[in-house]
Amino acid sequence: MLNLKEVSSIIIATLIIGITINLFKGIEALLYTILAVFCVVLVNILAKKIASFYLDSEIEVGLWKIERYGFKPSQYFKKAIHVGIILPILVSLVSLGNVLWMASLIFEVKPKIYGSAKRHGLYSYSEMTEDHIGLMAAAGVAANLVFAVVGYLLGFTEFSRLNIFFAFFNMLPLSDLDGNKVFFGNIILWSFLAALVLISLFYAFFLI
Repeated sequence: MLNLKEVSSIIIATLIIGITINLFKGIEALLYTILAVFCVVLVNILAKKIASFYLDSEIEVGLWKIERYGFKPSQYFKKAIHVGIILPILVSLVSLGNVLWMASLIFEVKPKIYGSAKRHGLYSYSEMTEDHIGLMAAAGVAANLVFAVVGYLLGFTEFSRLNIFFAFFNMLPLSDLDGNKVFFGNIILWSFLAALVLISLFYAFFLI
């Protein structure tokens, strides 16, 4: 389900997020944090992979980067800015470790033309709609919220918090993040998930 490029992106994102979480807290819990972050990220990605399968498409996960600026077709940076690497480190340094940034990965969608034709008859999709892409992104966020509940019930409170924080950052309607895909795909679904995430965030800060 994961190619080499995806695996390397997941490992880099996991290490960056795990290290920034423990940047000013010592290394005692670093390995546990990295393992927990890896599980959180994997839950999100596998849910989106499964959703894409049932929507006759496939996704490829990569590090969040910005390649262009402005609205003109020619306005591209000479080199892409790897925001998914820079932003978590920058936010952690500026806040002295008091604020986290966990949005580091994005995904691209490719429709399975022949699979769609075989399943639905003598036609095929040439592209995915924004609604379909939004559903895939929403599946990842929903999976993190479910595992946050599971983690809490099993006594893994830190794992539960990380799932909630990861869901929160990925619900932000920015750039190519999952939240932006859900927002433009189905604003009602985005509003519902955003409400669940905010409620979960309250529990993460005050009750868990």
